[in-house]
Amino acid sequence: MTESLISRDDASREALVAFVASHPRLAVLTGAGVSTASGIPDYRDGGGAWKRPPPMEHGVFMASHAARQRYWARALLGFRTLQAARPNAAHHALAQLEARGHVAGLITQNVDGLHQRAGSRQVIDLHGRADVVRCMACGARRMRHDLHAELARRNPSWREARADAGPDGDADLEADFSAFEVPDCTRCGDGIYKPDVVFFGDSVPRERVEEAMACLHEADALLVVGSSLMVYSGFRFAREAVRLGRPIACVNQGRTRADELYALKIEAAAGETLVALGEALVGTSASELSGISRPPA
Repeated sequence: MTESLISRDDASREALVAFVASHPRLAVLTGAGVSTASGIPDYRDGGGAWKRPPPMEHGVFMASHAARQRYWARALLGFRTLQAARPNAAHHALAQLEARGHVAGLITQNVDGLHQRAGSRQVIDLHGRADVVRCMACGARRMRHDLHAELARRNPSWREARADAGPDGDADLEADFSAFEVPDCTRCGDGIYKPDVVFFGDSVPRERVEEAMACLHEADALLVVGSSLMVYSGFRFAREAVRLGRPIACVNQGRTRADELYALKIEAAAGETLVALGEALVGTSASELSGISRPPA
C-alpha cells in the first residue's frame, strides 16, 4: 500500500473531508475499534491477529453443558464492563453526521448498543445485541440483566470474583466451573439460553444481511471505521461496494483484510478523526462535539 493511503497528518483528514463532501450519503460499517475508547476490549492487534483465544463457537456452546457453564460464569464477571460502558466521541460524531444527513445507515459488527445510546437511529446490529438472551428451543427472549441476576442468586460465591474483562462481555478467567448453575428457559422448561448475538460458526440472519446490503446500495460510498474486516460477515460489504463501484474510505489503526480495496485509509483513532470530520463538515468546533461525548457523572 502506498504511504499516501496510510498516515496521520492533516492532509489525510482533509482527504477524508473531501471524500465525504463528494459522497454525501454514506453507508458506515463499524467494528470493535469504535468502542475501545469506551473501555470495551477488542479482539485483534494491529496486524489483524487474535490478541486472545478466539471467542466461543456456536456449535461448542450448544453441544456442551460444560462450555455453557464456563461461558456464563465468565460472562457474569465480564459483562459488567459492557453494562458500564458509555458512548465515546466516535459514537457521538457518527450520530451527529447522521443527524445532518451524511449517513444513510450504520451497519455495526458490535453488540454493545452504544451507537443507539449516542443517538444514531439508522442502525443495523449485524451481529445482534448482547443485552438480550434467547431460548434456542422456543425463541423466548429475556433481558440479559435479568438472567445475570438469577445467575448471581444461584451462584453466590461468584458475586465477588474478579477478572479482567474481555471483548463482548467475556472475562479472562480459568477456574473450576463444574459447580456453576446455569438455568434452563423459564417458558419452555428445558431450552438453552444463548445471548441474542451471532457466535463464531453462526450465520448472520438473511434478512439482516439483506437490510445491510440495501443500505449500501442506496449510499454513495462506504466508510469503514474501527474494523479489521477479518471476519467475512463484515468483509462482504467491502466486496459488494467494489462490485457496485462505490468507493471505500477506512479509519482504522492497523491492517485490515480489505486494505487493497480502499480509495482512502487513515490510521488514527476513530474518535479524534470523526470529531475533526464533523467539525470540518458542519462548522461545529471540535470542543463542542467533544463535549457531548463525555459520559454522565
